[in-house]
Amino acid sequence: MNKILVVDDDSAINELIKINLEMSGYIVISALDGIKGFALCKQELPDIVILDVMMPDIDGYTVAKYIRENPSTKEIPILMLTALGQLDDKVKGFDIGVDDYLVKPFEIEELKVRIRALLKRTHRTLESLSSKELLTIGDITLLPESYSVDIKGKIAKLTPIEYDIINVLVQNHGNMVSGAKLLNDIWGYAPDDTLETIRVHIRHLRSKIDKISEGRKYIETIYGGGYRLLPEGITK
Repeated sequence: MNKILVVDDDSAINELIKINLEMSGYIVISALDGIKGFALCKQELPDIVILDVMMPDIDGYTVAKYIRENPSTKEIPILMLTALGQLDDKVKGFDIGVDDYLVKPFEIEELKVRIRALLKRTHRTLESLSSKELLTIGDITLLPESYSVDIKGKIAKLTPIEYDIINVLVQNHGNMVSGAKLLNDIWGYAPDDTLETIRVHIRHLRSKIDKISEGRKYIETIYGGGYRLLPEGITK
C-alpha cells in the first residue's frame, strides 16, 4: 500500500485530499507547514509528496529543494499543488527537481490520475535501474544510480525527469522520438501544458549537456516531429 505525504497550510484542502486518497486505498500522512512536512518526509519516507507552493515561513519550493538535497529523500517524487500556473513558476520547480504540477483549483480525480502516473513512472525507473538497458551509445554513457550523464568522461547531474528523457532518447538508438511519445513514456498521460512541458525539460537538459560537451550538440530538434539523440554529437 502506497504512502502519500500531503503538505498544505490550507487545512480544508489537506483534509479533502486525505479523505479521498484514503478512500482510494492510500496511506496518507499530512502536515500544515513546510518545516513539519520536511521532517515527516525524512521520518516516513513516503512514496509521493504532494506539496503546496505558497505556505508561510518555508514555501514549497524550499521544501522541495530540501527533499532533493537530502540523501534519504532525494528520489521521492514530488507533485506540486499551486495557484501559480505560469510557465515561469513551473520552470522554477522543474529546476529544483519537481516531477509534476497540478494547478489549483483542481479535481480530485485529476489528482488521482497524477498520483497513479507518478507511481507507475517510479516503478518503471526502478525496473530500468535493475535491467540491462543500453546505457552507452557513442560519446554518451548514462549513470542510472546517480541520475547522471557522462560525455567523454565529463559528468552532468540530471533531475529524474531529465534522466528519463535522455534514457528514452538513448533507447531509441538515434531515431526521432515525438513529443507525444516522450509524454506517454515518462508521464503516462498528457500534462496540462502538453508539449510545452517537454520543451522546458529538453531546454534544461540541453543546457546541462552543453556545459560538458565542449561545443558539440547531442540533442536535435526535428521541427514538427520531435527529438533525436546524436550519439557522437555535431558541431554547430
